[in-house]
Amino acid sequence: MLVLSVGREAGSARLIPRRTLRCRAIPLFFHLGVNRKNLIVHSSFFLLFCQNWRQKQAVNNSCSSRTRIRMASSLRRLRLYHSTGVAISHLHTSSRASAKQHYKMLVLGGGSGGICMSARMKRMLGADNVAVVEPSEVHYYQPIWTLVGAGAKTTASSARPTASVMPSGVKWVKSKVQEIHPDKNTVLVDDGTEISYEYLIVALGLQLHYEKIKGLPEAFEHPKIGSNYSIETVEKTWKALQNFKEGNAVFTFPNTPVKCAGAPQKIMYLSDAYLRKTGKRAKANVIYNTSLPVLFGIKKYADTLWDIVKSRDLQVNLRQNLIEVRPDKREAVFENLDKPGETKVCEYEMLHVTPPMGPSLVVKGSPLADENGWLDLNKETLQHNKYPNVFGIGDCTNLPTAKTGAAVAAQSAILNRTIGKLLKNQKPDKKYDGYTSCPLVTSYNTVVLAEFDYNGQPLETFPINQAKERRLMYYMKADVMPHLYWHGLLRGLWGGPGPYRKLLHLGMK
Repeated sequence: MLVLSVGREAGSARLIPRRTLRCRAIPLFFHLGVNRKNLIVHSSFFLLFCQNWRQKQAVNNSCSSRTRIRMASSLRRLRLYHSTGVAISHLHTSSRASAKQHYKMLVLGGGSGGICMSARMKRMLGADNVAVVEPSEVHYYQPIWTLVGAGAKTTASSARPTASVMPSGVKWVKSKVQEIHPDKNTVLVDDGTEISYEYLIVALGLQLHYEKIKGLPEAFEHPKIGSNYSIETVEKTWKALQNFKEGNAVFTFPNTPVKCAGAPQKIMYLSDAYLRKTGKRAKANVIYNTSLPVLFGIKKYADTLWDIVKSRDLQVNLRQNLIEVRPDKREAVFENLDKPGETKVCEYEMLHVTPPMGPSLVVKGSPLADENGWLDLNKETLQHNKYPNVFGIGDCTNLPTAKTGAAVAAQSAILNRTIGKLLKNQKPDKKYDGYTSCPLVTSYNTVVLAEFDYNGQPLETFPINQAKERRLMYYMKADVMPHLYWHGLLRGLWGGPGPYRKLLHLGMK
């Protein structure tokens, strides 16, 4: 019997004998164009078959290690589709590492910074000279998770196959970075392969450390706890909010740098709005415990947020850091950072946890790190302070600005300019001013759009007072910015609003 096998190369398909099929039929599920409902049903049966097949082969030891690896990989893709609704395709021409182990430009990381810079480097250097090291099959637009946790968006809307956002022709090395050796201009990946480079862009993001809070991550098995910072836990936030009856709804901010520092309080405002909408607010105490000494770091926007907090009867406790969760008792333990040794136990009906965060362990363990483990960059050019052929972007860096997607966009334009000049043996002529932005969602239809620079000074795009709650800004957050992300930033076509700011302000600052 002959069956269709879809190959790894774009558009390749051939008839092969059934006896040699083994695990090759699995990718076929992702290319037949069947609707999602039928795909889930059929792949469920196929998943059970494959699991049973693999167990029998393991017992009989009757298949090669290569076949077992391919079957395991295919099973992972099936499970990933069931959990996210995103089918993983092998039709991307660059989805496997080529035999070539040297690249003019090597990009570490396939998040927002890595993908947008690989797109820009493709245009500058040619696709064959660029490679991206990224193990994940799925790429997420994480800023939308605030709305996912509040039930306003779905996780599926935040996810796309990595193959679909990887610039065409660019080499995708589907591995994890293990070590960086800048003195040798090499990178070691998890399969033992050593890749050399002429230039390196590090975009490895940061590390979430739920485990630094006693009781986590195990406590996420309980239905009252969620976190918008992970794909595994963001829907738990929405379920906990829906199941809230009465008591304390507690929201936390850790004693570490975080990405999108406004997100921990955004979900508080949205939860308050949901509880009012469902008639539960009268029986709820909405509590925001933050390790910071302020509600928000930029006074202009903080003043507005304090007004919102007071008008909606929200309780804000400063310098309180979550150190333990006791899910069986529904208790959260906080330490007072101003009074060492003093702790407070807070009961909860709902708990949203923002985890402690830290630098990428790969960066931290390399010569590229500063004393705190972050990528050590010149804050104006984004060039490494010690290694001139190394550059960085995004959350993994020590740039003294808020870690946001908006910052990545602005950095990408500057970094592109910096690299272009250096390739011509010229000095960089553009400086990154620290621009970043945080759309502070304050309800299901309003946003305070904070924009500022390295000095904490507002750097607003629109010729209006952005410290006010506005419906227009919510529309931008919920609908415009995702479109700009997928079709602008990731394609290397959006470098932030800087060029338009002067125009909108009629040439005035």
